[in-house]
Amino acid sequence: MKMHALSGGRLRMRRSIYVPGAARAETIELPVSAFLMRHPQGNVLFDSGCHPAVAEDAEARWGGMAKVMTPVAPPSDNVIQGLGRIGLAPGDVDVVVCSHLHSDHCGCNGFFGKATVICHAAELAAARAPDAVQMGYLAVDWEPATPFREIEGQHDVFGDARIVLVPVPGHTPGTVAALVNLDRDGSFLLASDAASLRATLEREVVPRNTWDTDRALASLAEIRRIAAAGATVLFGHDDEQWRTLRKGEDAYE
Repeated sequence: MKMHALSGGRLRMRRSIYVPGAARAETIELPVSAFLMRHPQGNVLFDSGCHPAVAEDAEARWGGMAKVMTPVAPPSDNVIQGLGRIGLAPGDVDVVVCSHLHSDHCGCNGFFGKATVICHAAELAAARAPDAVQMGYLAVDWEPATPFREIEGQHDVFGDARIVLVPVPGHTPGTVAALVNLDRDGSFLLASDAASLRATLEREVVPRNTWDTDRALASLAEIRRIAAAGATVLFGHDDEQWRTLRKGEDAYE
């Protein structure tokens, strides 16, 4: 099995959301990561990144949220283009896993009309709640072209321990990570926003955009447990780590 790191765009946000004490006017640039696993039983995409349209006019698609997280990537920097660079089209993706349903993680869901789309039941409930827009859920992005396959606990995608989804709530009610076990390069935990930055995990810095602090801290403890067992944690938006990763055709195996 191979794992390809793909760019899902790039955002600018206030640093104080992630770093306590940072000046209000100070900003931070955050990569948006996605991962494509080529499993013998099918191609699995973990997160679909930002929709390509936000590179041209984010406010038209996101409304006021575009002022909170501002896309700064060029129009060519998205998951659809990234798949093309490794020889795949949206129709070649068999499974899309939604770590959660915020727009920078599920913006391209609608492109994958042939895929099974997996999401935690608690996340879907939050996205469908009356206050969903205020909580950062925009149906224009999270609703896929096909019905969701809902999960509740840990879920082994193909039943062979190669790609195991692990609930890590806190950032949102139904955030999930993916434990990917490769033959050559070892195990990786795709943490998404359960651990947005390395500091989130190592210093237990809970970002301000967290739904439930206690559950977020419990999930960080679970992530540390998985890391102690040998997995490399891939953070959701850590630019320093992102720059060191192999990307595109240069896959992990």
